[in-house]
Amino acid sequence: MTLWYAIVLACAATYLTKLACYAVPARWLQIPRMARVAGAITVALLSALTVMNTFASGTALVLDARLAALAAAALALWLRLPFLLVVVLGAGAAGLIRWWG
Repeated sequence: MTLWYAIVLACAATYLTKLACYAVPARWLQIPRMARVAGAITVALLSALTVMNTFASGTALVLDARLAALAAAALALWLRLPFLLVVVLGAGAAGLIRWWG
């Protein structure tokens, strides 16, 4: 299987999954457990994306300024700082690490 076949297959699977979700009865979406599951899936996907963007560089795992940016942003979120400040602190931490070394 070539890369393009894999991409087309992934696109088809994504489209069919989205299409199938329109067939879900509305009463299923009113169940509180479904709302919790949907929220948990969203958080899990965002967490996976964050980890991949922090630790991956091509096909290698790296520890660089992105880790410092993530740590600074996580600390700012934990302190419940405004989101714009979280972004600025993360960018500043990455900039300082890259400037320093």
